[in-house]
Amino acid sequence: MNTKITHIILTFFIALVWLINGLFVKVLNLAPRHQDIVSQVLGSEHANTFTITIGLLEILMAVWVISRFKIKTNAITQILIVLTMNTIEFTHAQELLMWGKLNFVFAVLFCVMVYYNAFVLSIKK
Repeated sequence: MNTKITHIILTFFIALVWLINGLFVKVLNLAPRHQDIVSQVLGSEHANTFTITIGLLEILMAVWVISRFKIKTNAITQILIVLTMNTIEFTHAQELLMWGKLNFVFAVLFCVMVYYNAFVLSIKK
């Protein structure tokens, strides 16, 4: 497959991951388990507000990914956020994760894809 097309497809896929997790999972609360995770990590008093805020920030990340503004800075930011969030979830709410310990594996694979898209494919186009 053409490198440019692969880069475009991966860019939209990465943005879609952020959009789905932000809008549908957190803002619209279609997966209440995420609010339970936030509640367990940050406390239940403001879990709903924190969950919606995180969701809105994830939607903004999707917009940033699609904008292709500062692709490498964006990729580094995504990788740091994903690894930080998953480390916190893994250490404080592992029993609430959909795939338990495997969640971290999927997070690392997502980070590898983000890195590859920004640092390998974007250079070759």
